[in-house]
Amino acid sequence: MTEAGRRVEVIEKRTLYQGYSRLYEYRLRHSLHEGGMSAEITREVMARGHAVFVLPYDPVRDEVVMIEQFRIGPFANGDHAWSLESVAGMIEEGEEPEAVARREAREEAGLELGEIIHAYDCHTSPGAVSEHISIYCAHVDASTAGGIHGVKAEGEDIKVIVMGFEDIMQALDDGRINVGPVIVAVQWLAMHRDEIRERWRT
Repeated sequence: MTEAGRRVEVIEKRTLYQGYSRLYEYRLRHSLHEGGMSAEITREVMARGHAVFVLPYDPVRDEVVMIEQFRIGPFANGDHAWSLESVAGMIEEGEEPEAVARREAREEAGLELGEIIHAYDCHTSPGAVSEHISIYCAHVDASTAGGIHGVKAEGEDIKVIVMGFEDIMQALDDGRINVGPVIVAVQWLAMHRDEIRERWRT
């Protein structure tokens, strides 16, 4: 593989595990900053597809619709197992990210989204995970939000929580929001709040 004058030479790729996620082992060499190629290195990478995160925002009420659900990662790490998050979902083959955002908003929060604005694309943990995330902010009527949602066949038990803008900034500051892409989404809202309120309130 070549990228802007740099090369990655894959010597071998093996599947170590395949289940909810997949684990691959790569043996490879890559271009060095000082020139030439690296020695052969071995790296494992977890592959679990690509995801969409969407932050539903009501510009009139100045409220954000969040969700709370059990998460195995924080639990396994000894942290608080119920995460305060935004609506999110995996992109299936052939799907567009905005379509995923709308589907997941219905399934996880019972919401119909209005206009969707793309905020960022990012990688969750580039040293070990191939997952790529698209982050959006979406217009919503927060007065309709509430209740328990999720796809029971997928083991989902999701509580909807509506938070005022100042409350969500406090949750970010005190660490109650501790999921990386959600932190990014909330910070994007903080930077662009005035312009999107003006855009969505007219």
